Amino acid sequence: MKSRLATFIISTVFFLILIVFILFGIIFINEYMKLETSVEPQNFNTVIDIGENQNTIDDDIKVPEIIGNPFEGIKDANNNNQEREEQPEPEKVDYSNLAINKYFYNQLENYSKIIYNAFESNKENMKTGNYKIELGASFSDLLNQSDGQEQLGKYYQSAIEAYTYDNPDIFYLSPNKMYLNIETITRRNSVTYNVFINSGTQNNYFINEFLSAEEVNQAISEIEQVRNLILQNRTNDTYQNIKMVHDYLIENLQYDTTVSKNNIYNIYGGMVNKECVCEGYARSFKYLMDSLDIPCILVIGKGTNSENRTENHAWNYVQLNNNWYAIDCTWDDPVSTTGWVSEASKMKYFLKGSVAMSKDHTPNDQFTEGGKLFFYPSLSNQDYEI
Repeated sequence: MKSRLATFIISTVFFLILIVFILFGIIFINEYMKLETSVEPQNFNTVIDIGENQNTIDDDIKVPEIIGNPFEGIKDANNNNQEREEQPEPEKVDYSNLAINKYFYNQLENYSKIIYNAFESNKENMKTGNYKIELGASFSDLLNQSDGQEQLGKYYQSAIEAYTYDNPDIFYLSPNKMYLNIETITRRNSVTYNVFINSGTQNNYFINEFLSAEEVNQAISEIEQVRNLILQNRTNDTYQNIKMVHDYLIENLQYDTTVSKNNIYNIYGGMVNKECVCEGYARSFKYLMDSLDIPCILVIGKGTNSENRTENHAWNYVQLNNNWYAIDCTWDDPVSTTGWVSEASKMKYFLKGSVAMSKDHTPNDQFTEGGKLFFYPSLSNQDYEI
């Protein structure tokens, strides 16, 4: 009898100890999960950055103003009547032979498309940093209107926004160092306008990290070497290619929490330095999707992170099987104070539909305050299922 009682007591104690261990394990795992947080920059550095001329929306987020006057100078070609008569009429520079089919380009008005086409036609020339892009008399009809300069300024702003969001590979250009110039040419009773883009009083229109064409070409070469290594793993399956790029970025990139290092907003920071902020992740993802001929766009807006903080953020939409889905590589690469990250957290924002994504992501269809309203494709309601 005593033996049975002892066995019962021992079994009961053992069972209670087992329950305590299980409860402790659950609490321990939950604490680990709480230590995973998604992070994003204090200030979203949109590519249309007008420097110190910014409007403050709240304590943390600054949105650049639209360029109020993008013209570097409006000047008469000559000063006396004789010289004016000898001044040749500017010719329209025709870039219409380009066949461009890019997401934001397709939303532009015709005048903006002329400027976008000029950028695209001179992409190689712009690697010098100070190449003069000729637009000729393409806008004379517009500039003869009373508000023509104001209208052209808006068309220019829209074109440069669309161009930089459609083309992550022009990472070396700084739009706020590019100036639209007008030469007014008077011949007898007629007035025409010669328009061109240059670097104004700046030495070049590169971002601050680059000083010469040699540096730009070296950076492009480094990016392409990394791209080629990644794309060696491509398959004939679109889903697998999207996942391959997503997984590469979250496994190899590190989020820069200082928001002060070079190239953290572009594909050089993401592809070569492997350290960037959300815009660098999103641009790198689009760059690789473009290389795979998979439709993909850059999305900017607001994100509410795991600490319930709403800040400016960037992510992507990608097309798969005729439907659009959202991918946020930044938030699938969470920062963990323990060094341990669950596998589920790495896929939390992979190929998500609008129902899931709208819980903490809100797109902004206006890239700069007062700028053109662009539209994004409609996401599938539900997440992608294999």
